[in-house]
Amino acid sequence: MFPVPQFVNSNGIRLAVYEQGEGRPVILLHGFPELAFSWRHQLPALASAGFRAIAPDQRGYGQSDVPEGVESYRIETLIADLHGLLDALELESAVFAGHDWGAILLWHMAQVAPERIDGLIQLNIPHYPRPRIDPIELFRSRLGDDFYIVNFQDSDEADRAFAADTRHFFDMMMRKRQITRKRYEMLPSEMKSLSLLKTMSRKHSSGDALLDDDELEYFASAYDGTGFTGAINWYRNWTHNWEALDGVDQMIEIPTLFIGAVDDVVIRPEQIEAMKPLVTDLELHMLEPCGHWSQQERPDEVNAMMVDWLRRRMS
Repeated sequence: MFPVPQFVNSNGIRLAVYEQGEGRPVILLHGFPELAFSWRHQLPALASAGFRAIAPDQRGYGQSDVPEGVESYRIETLIADLHGLLDALELESAVFAGHDWGAILLWHMAQVAPERIDGLIQLNIPHYPRPRIDPIELFRSRLGDDFYIVNFQDSDEADRAFAADTRHFFDMMMRKRQITRKRYEMLPSEMKSLSLLKTMSRKHSSGDALLDDDELEYFASAYDGTGFTGAINWYRNWTHNWEALDGVDQMIEIPTLFIGAVDDVVIRPEQIEAMKPLVTDLELHMLEPCGHWSQQERPDEVNAMMVDWLRRRMS
C-alpha cells in the first residue's frame, strides 16, 4: 500500500511527501508525467533495506501546490524547493535519486549546490555538456516543431489535449516493449519526431500496458485534479535554465550511480558516453530490454542496483 502523504512547507509552497523506513535518507524525485507514486516499488524496497525513503510530489504535481505562471518553475526555484524540503525534514543533506526531469533537476543542483547531496542515483537522463546555443533551437532544427519539448514552448495545445482524456493519455504514454533501440534507429526521420500529440491521437499503441487498472486510475485521477500546465511549465523554462548555467562548472564530483535503459529512444547512446568525462565518480549500468519508465518497468533490477550501491558507497 502506498503511504499516506505528510505535507511540508518548502520555499513558500506546500509539498506532499510520502515516506517509508528509517535510516539514511534517500529522496526520490519523479519526472514528467509522473508523481511520487512512480516510486511505489522503490519506497518499500529501500525501507526494507534499512533506508529512509522519501518521495515528494514535486511542484506542479499531484497533491503538492500548483503555482501559476511559467516563471514559478525556473530551475533556481525547483532547487530551492529541494533545499526547503531538506530543511523541513531537518536534514543537512541526503542521497538523491532522480528519474527523467527529476534527474535533470539533480544534475543542475549538483553543479550549483553539491554540498547538500551525499550521493546521486540517476535514472535514464545522463549529464552531458552544456550546448553552446539554445537547446530549444537545437531541438527545433533537428527534430522539428512536432517534437514534444518544442511543441510545449509554442502553445498550450498539449495542456488541453492531455487533460481532455487523462486515462487515454496514461494508457498511451506508460507502456513497455514498444520499440527497441535497434528498430527505432531504422525508422525514417519523419517517424522519429516523438510527438506526444500524435501519440495521443491514436486509439491504440504498441507494446504492453505498464500500469494495471488501479495504477492507471491513480495517475489519471491526480491529473484530473491538477491538469498538466504546472508540469509542462518545467519544460517552458528550458531556455532560461540553459542561460542560468552559463559559466557554471559542469564537472560533477559527487558519487553517482547511473542506471540507463537501452531502449529509451529519447536518449542517444552518445549522450551517455558524453557523461563519462564529466562525472568523476561514476558507476554505470544499462537495463536491457527496458524503455523510459525504468523504475516502474524493471523494479526488481532497479531496486537491487540501488540497494547494492547504497550499501557499498553510502553506508
